[in-house]
Amino acid sequence: MASYDVRERAATKMNLGATVRVNKCGVCVLVALMLLVAAIYKYGNTPELKREAVSLRNLLSAAIDAAERGGRIVYDIREAATLHEKSKGKTKEGANDPVTDGDLKSHLAMFYSLQKAFPGIKIISEEHNLNEVDVSSVSPAATLHPEVTTAIPDDQMVPAEDIRVWIDPLDATQEYTENLREYVTTMVCVAVRGRPTIGVIHKPFSQSTAWAWVGKAVSPSLRQAGNQQAALKDDTAHIIVSRSHAGDVKAVATSAFGDKIEVIPAGGAGYKTLAVVEGKADAYVHSTIIKKWDLCAGNAILEALHGNMTTLQGKNLDYGSQDEYKNEGGVLATLTNHSFYLQKLQVLTNKKEKGA
Repeated sequence: MASYDVRERAATKMNLGATVRVNKCGVCVLVALMLLVAAIYKYGNTPELKREAVSLRNLLSAAIDAAERGGRIVYDIREAATLHEKSKGKTKEGANDPVTDGDLKSHLAMFYSLQKAFPGIKIISEEHNLNEVDVSSVSPAATLHPEVTTAIPDDQMVPAEDIRVWIDPLDATQEYTENLREYVTTMVCVAVRGRPTIGVIHKPFSQSTAWAWVGKAVSPSLRQAGNQQAALKDDTAHIIVSRSHAGDVKAVATSAFGDKIEVIPAGGAGYKTLAVVEGKADAYVHSTIIKKWDLCAGNAILEALHGNMTTLQGKNLDYGSQDEYKNEGGVLATLTNHSFYLQKLQVLTNKKEKGA
């Protein structure tokens, strides 16, 4: 009997040993899972593990608010005649490149209101801060706008890293200093993966705002303009160009279109693009270097209305890089018949390439 107890206890010890034997591979997997869960809990809200998504509908509303804020500042400074004009130097063509308090203070309001509303997106402005500034009084841009809410019931979420916002705090500064108010605009553009997607052009002195989201909706004023037939019914090519080089474009355009051409000098890329949309011109042509913050908003608006803006070689403009902010290929913007004007204006491209 005693020998049986000894054998039984021995067997029991062997069984107990088998029950607590550890599988090393399983422990490693368990530890790895625990570490992963801990990392997600601790770092799950950081950019490394979570991509911030941005509501484009909210961003459109904020873009309208920012453009109108800048416009109010531009208007007030012009009314008070406190421009404090300075020169940034000369353009490549030798024209004066002015900057005023309107440019700088509009920049502060537009840039920081957007940045506070959407801290994760990249904003590119024509102006920049020369010194540290107090922006505590700048409130975040409003992310709800009644026109947007009514026109766009469904939203689109886009990773913040895919977005670039281009702002022009005061387009047509030269005309602003000359008190040619009709040409002045403030502009905001949202580019998604380099493509112009949302455009806002605000005219502070007529207090009108045009906005568009490609593939979604356009503002009531643009909807009316886009539904109308072209206002220019004759067989003359009405081309709107910059006031600073109207003569050069006219000489080349005449060789392309013959005598049936009207060249319309005007200031501001935003104004000229809207002139095309509104039927005041058939095409907007620019032959020299121009910055992309001048073009992006108008480009988005034209695309939303099924128009086109390209270089004079017919290439689409890319708005994905802050470093590549210059467009050196010229501009052709049309609401209709883009290929016709592009073909006709190839002589302008050839003239530029030959350095004539």
